[in-house]
Amino acid sequence: MTQQGNRRHSARRTFRGCRRTTKRGPRKEQIHPSRFIKAARPVRKETYTAQHIFEDFALEPLLRKNILKRGFRTPSPIQDQAVPVGLAGGDIIGIADTGTGKTVAFALPVINRLLKDQNARVLIMAPTRELAQQILDEFKVMMQGMYIPTAILIGGASMRPQLRDLSRNARIVIGTPGRIKDHLERKSLRLQNFTMVVLDEVDRMLDMGFVNDMRTILAQMPQKKQAFFFSATMDPKVRALIETFSQNPTMISVKTGDTSDYVEQNIVIYATPQDRIKKLHDVLAKNRKSKIIIFDKTKRSVDRLSKMLCDRGFRSDAIHGNKTQVQRQRALNKFKKNYIDVLVATDVAARGIDVPDVTHVINYSIPQSYADYVHRIGRAGRAGKSGSALTFISQQEHNVA
Repeated sequence: MTQQGNRRHSARRTFRGCRRTTKRGPRKEQIHPSRFIKAARPVRKETYTAQHIFEDFALEPLLRKNILKRGFRTPSPIQDQAVPVGLAGGDIIGIADTGTGKTVAFALPVINRLLKDQNARVLIMAPTRELAQQILDEFKVMMQGMYIPTAILIGGASMRPQLRDLSRNARIVIGTPGRIKDHLERKSLRLQNFTMVVLDEVDRMLDMGFVNDMRTILAQMPQKKQAFFFSATMDPKVRALIETFSQNPTMISVKTGDTSDYVEQNIVIYATPQDRIKKLHDVLAKNRKSKIIIFDKTKRSVDRLSKMLCDRGFRSDAIHGNKTQVQRQRALNKFKKNYIDVLVATDVAARGIDVPDVTHVINYSIPQSYADYVHRIGRAGRAGKSGSALTFISQQEHNVA
């Protein structure tokens, strides 16, 4: 082959290689605007009578003291039913709505076992960095006065402190599947001696494409271990994962209805980009005393919209995947503590963020899928509280539909 022919052949090969490795996102689902319009219809809850009070649970003295100091008296339904099973060493499948106290339901049995058995260790997996951090914060409050080494393994954060904490024989390891797998591959984390595992929001992790990572991680743990699986749904994918990695689990379901049942849903039709921002301004101005999450399509558009809102006098900040973990946590804390009223986000914020008093969710751009839409608006329907969701749709999109 001539030199020129070699160059052509190489160019074709390079082009084909680039084409093969081009990353394509999932195809956008066509969602009819009518699916964004729905009246809230909160499920009528039956009065639950707890079978226990927190003092009934067979907890180690310091853990009991910390719980009572926080003012815990009567457990929520998931706590009332799960804690005794967990303390007895049983595997648990917990199906419960968001914001029902699931963290405490698994934290009490886990911490209690760590106190009683110095060889016990737990791995806790969560779908997002934010949820992993929230779990760690909750554990720290309940472990005041105890020395139980911990490590949090999440992306967007420096490896150095994670490696340091793991080298100190961390007995509580909390993280996201991707970063946990990174540490397993580096040999900085070994799971052969872990005696407990917790998977929080299993359905979210499966939705986010972590199924292979989760299976890889769980396969490296001892077959004999105590397992806690918590999920808002129990579809076949969730069931298949749980059945593979648990032994005769106790099913506890306290789910009362879909989160979206508590959210009043409607659309806002706009004609031009200028009309769109004007209508958003009007909605925010009308709800100045509310706590609002706005979802937009890209990281760049999120930053741009947040700045525009700040320029218009609204207290706003942005959160997305390109932000460092420190930046994301700072924005989230400002939102929780009411230093800002508006959080502009990509879909990263739709999963695992526990801000119970969000009143409104605004879809400034149409979500990629209806499942993403449900996750988004669920931020305003937590723990049985009512909320509102507005989806912005262009006149053209509305006419085509």
